[in-house]
Amino acid sequence: MKKLVVILMAVAFVVTMGTAALAGGNPLKTAEKAFHKSLTSLVPKDKLRTTAQMYDEWQKLMAGKSKAILLDTRTHPEFAAFHIEGSSHIHAGHMYTIPKKIKDPNADIWVYCRTQHRAGYVAGMLYKYGYKNVKYVVKDGKVKGGVVGWAQLGYPFVNYFTGQFKITQYMKQGTWSERNCGNYIREFTGQRGETCGKKTLK
Repeated sequence: MKKLVVILMAVAFVVTMGTAALAGGNPLKTAEKAFHKSLTSLVPKDKLRTTAQMYDEWQKLMAGKSKAILLDTRTHPEFAAFHIEGSSHIHAGHMYTIPKKIKDPNADIWVYCRTQHRAGYVAGMLYKYGYKNVKYVVKDGKVKGGVVGWAQLGYPFVNYFTGQFKITQYMKQGTWSERNCGNYIREFTGQRGETCGKKTLK
């Protein structure tokens, strides 16, 4: 009898997992999408902004005519590699620190990330915290939100080592390979996922 119960439980488990797979794959991924949607729905529609609109605000900020906070929510290495001049930075995973840094609930905050996914979490949570004037930077047609859209539109970036520059082709980490990569020497390789074709260099 015990053996039959164990077999039936195993069959039920396999059927349940198979049904979940047929219904759209990973149920946790589906739940994450639903949770993300629930947070982004907290952002009023009139607070959605495009990358081009953020650029207009950035120009005012650079001219001293705006007090907007352009909040980059990418990781620390991403921000260090390049960022929008004059932007603020708090990693999306550390959004709980924002009320300590931005104490005015009516502050004009423009939230962005690489494209728009992490920024959606942060923007929604800021409305939950009680902020009233949070703008969420999203895609506009083929122009992505965030720094990818900024690069697409040819707007400048800065970093500590190079100053101001423009990215001519933005590609997600791990998807780009240097040309003629079999002919170079690096003291340290593979630390940043450098690839030669599809092979990570070691």
